[in-house]
Amino acid sequence: QVQLVESGGGLVQPGGSLRLSCAASGFTFSMYAMSWYRQAPGRERELVATVTTSTIGRTDYADSVKGRFTIFRDNAKNTVYLQMNSLKFEDTAVYYCNVWRFGVASWGQGTQVTVSS
Repeated sequence: QVQLVESGGGLVQPGGSLRLSCAASGFTFSMYAMSWYRQAPGRERELVATVTTSTIGRTDYADSVKGRFTIFRDNAKNTVYLQMNSLKFEDTAVYYCNVWRFGVASWGQGTQVTVSS
C-alpha cells in the first residue's frame, strides 16, 4: 500500500525559507517520478514541481516558483524534498506529495505552509 507522509510545513515570514519532506513507502521509490502540488483556499490544486527518476535526472517547476523552489530526492531514504526560499504571501497553501503509478495518483495528507508577517 502506497503511503506518502509530508512534514516540514509551518508559519514563516515573507522572504523566509522552509524545507518540506515526503517519506514514501509501499512502492519502489527510485523507479517513479515524484511531485509536489499545492492548494490554496478557494483555488484548485496546482502542480508545483516534479523530479524524475535519478536515471533521467530532470526537474520541472511551475513558473511561479522557478528560481525560488528546488525539488530533490534521496532514494536511499525514500524521501523527496521541496526546498522553498524567498517565500511570498501567495505561496500560502497546503502542500501535497504525489506519485503516479499505473495511471493512479497517490497523495499524502498534506502539510500547511503559511507565509505571513
